[in-house]
Amino acid sequence: MQYHIEGMDCASCVGKIETALARMPDVSDVQLNFATEKLTLTLAPDGETQFSDIEKTITRLGFGIFAITDQSTDLSSESPSATEQPRWWQSRKGKQVIGLGVLMSAAYALSVVFSDYGMWAFAVAVIVGVSPFARKAFALASTGTPFSIEMLMSVAAIGALIIGEPEEAAAVVFLFSVGELLESVAADRARAGIRALAALVPKTAILLDAQGGQRDVPASSLQIDDLVLVRPGDKVSADGIITQGASSLDESPITGESIPVAKTVGDKVFAGAINMEGALHIRVEKTAADNTIARIIELVEQAQASKAPTARFIEKFSRYYTPAVMAIAALVIIIPPLVMGGEWATWLYRGLALLLIACPCALVLSTPAAIASGLAVGTRRGLLIKGGSALETIGRVNTVAFDKTGTLTEGKPRVTDVVTFAQQYMDAQDKNAILALFASVESASNHPLAKAIIDHAKAANIAIPVASKAHATAGKAVHATVAGRSLTIGSPVYAADQTSITAKQNAQIEALQNEGKTVSVLFDEQSREVLGLIALRDELRDDAKEGVAQLHAMGVRSMMLTGDNRLTAQALASHLDIEWQAELLPEDKLRLIEEMKTKTQIAMIGDGINDAPALATADVGIAMGGGTDVAIETADVALLKSRVTDVAHLIELSRATLSNIHQNVIFALGLKAVFLITTVLGITGLWIAVLADTGATVLVTLNALRLMRFKNVH
Repeated sequence: MQYHIEGMDCASCVGKIETALARMPDVSDVQLNFATEKLTLTLAPDGETQFSDIEKTITRLGFGIFAITDQSTDLSSESPSATEQPRWWQSRKGKQVIGLGVLMSAAYALSVVFSDYGMWAFAVAVIVGVSPFARKAFALASTGTPFSIEMLMSVAAIGALIIGEPEEAAAVVFLFSVGELLESVAADRARAGIRALAALVPKTAILLDAQGGQRDVPASSLQIDDLVLVRPGDKVSADGIITQGASSLDESPITGESIPVAKTVGDKVFAGAINMEGALHIRVEKTAADNTIARIIELVEQAQASKAPTARFIEKFSRYYTPAVMAIAALVIIIPPLVMGGEWATWLYRGLALLLIACPCALVLSTPAAIASGLAVGTRRGLLIKGGSALETIGRVNTVAFDKTGTLTEGKPRVTDVVTFAQQYMDAQDKNAILALFASVESASNHPLAKAIIDHAKAANIAIPVASKAHATAGKAVHATVAGRSLTIGSPVYAADQTSITAKQNAQIEALQNEGKTVSVLFDEQSREVLGLIALRDELRDDAKEGVAQLHAMGVRSMMLTGDNRLTAQALASHLDIEWQAELLPEDKLRLIEEMKTKTQIAMIGDGINDAPALATADVGIAMGGGTDVAIETADVALLKSRVTDVAHLIELSRATLSNIHQNVIFALGLKAVFLITTVLGITGLWIAVLADTGATVLVTLNALRLMRFKNVH
């Protein structure tokens, strides 16, 4: 069963609901996400507890509950709050604050005009105002949470009323209500990130039938292999492949990349991307529940639901902290009158104030609020982080190991050099003629190097001659007849066996190989003349050098681990100024990561497939977003923009989040410590204690929201 829960103002609300549900028979697997307000649980089909019992229990605790029935759509869209957010004065808590304000104003006016009845007017205001909190406090106590803030506040307000301080009691109730409202507003701000993501999901699609007819259907109803039309200005309604048309797509909702990407027939597109220009026909590859943006939302929800190590520690700490402070409050009430002859009313008053200070809301919220903000910032910038634990760990990393191919490099070879040796092609202009011959011979091959050569020739607008009699010598060479000449492209070793390579030509080949390039030789089979060379290399990403330099500036050591040959690795590593290990098998990478892990906190960055063992073993596994599906499934973090500089941004974001958590914890505990002392000394009273508690909670939340404005240092 899945429900949407309304009215949770801080992370401690999660504990209250989970405790109550855990005590109910036949209820198991209770998971409640504060950030998304989503409750998931398992209910025994023929058990004692029914659906209505769950709804009744949560309603008694003072929360709203709505069943989620459609799993294929955004799970938060079922509740009224997801579709239209009420203004603060329209909410239940807003109305309560306004009502109490009116009641207190009337009581104050009555006390001025009829001073003899002023005390009774405030007493009525207290009783009316405290009633809903008292009902909730007893409901929480009966479901396993006796030390709730509602109980502490109710006891303090009623106690103040009993000892003849009705004005103070009324101020406590009113300020507490204002604090609850402020917490609610702040929590809603923190949840805005999830709602913004949910708004990206397209709600409708234009379905094309076999006859070319069009009809509007819900995007959630699309099935695999359906054909949909996406008009200019529309959101792409499903993950799929373009079957007709060409356009530029704004993929910033998914990848965070602001520059539109050109797409044509055969290219993949993502749901939520915005079509900028031409009409597109798209064949659906994934249903709404499984498309990229739905999985991103699910990932963010799971990440916000998972507790960071600091949060788990604070929750354990707060279990002992609250009863300990209540015990101190009891001692403050009892010992001074008994031992030092103090007045019972005075020390009872101070003890009641201490009860209000005992609430751990600000402390419990200090970590999840910062983590939620950090995750939201990361998601907005194309950094998908799988939970608070990963976000905390990244900031402590001091070594980053990079796979080479597809991580530091583009992952596909590119032509870097074309060299001509044939006399008739020695003019610079005639390099194009040699390139045309290379492309012609390779035109029948589907090898990645062949594709790179052909693409390079096409990009240079070179006419490629038609080849005939194309065939291959497996693993060694390709052959074809071009313009009546029998031509071969092979490795330098193969060419040396078939022709006579001069010392000068050999020197040129070695120079290119020393730069980490793969060299192919073109020669005429009949004359045995070497016509030219072509060199290819999987080139570094444009931002690779900058990304490694940023890590170095942050005091983070970088290392390249690759299965490629030593010459290639050395050439690229010298350009990046990075440590390296080459000719590694997957098990070698795993062994190196395990060795380094014993001495340092290490992050591994790879493509999410070949490097899966190393990614899983490292303290943090980070996948480049080229293979988004794999990245989301396997790693702790996915870099959707596939930028090396995002690694430094990720570490900076984590460090900023950790700093925010430390600030929150120090602030929450420090404020309570100060007011605990001033209350015992009689300097501050009940209403100041309420301000200390609710004010700390609101300020901790607002401090966490500062992370939403996080900007990278670099």
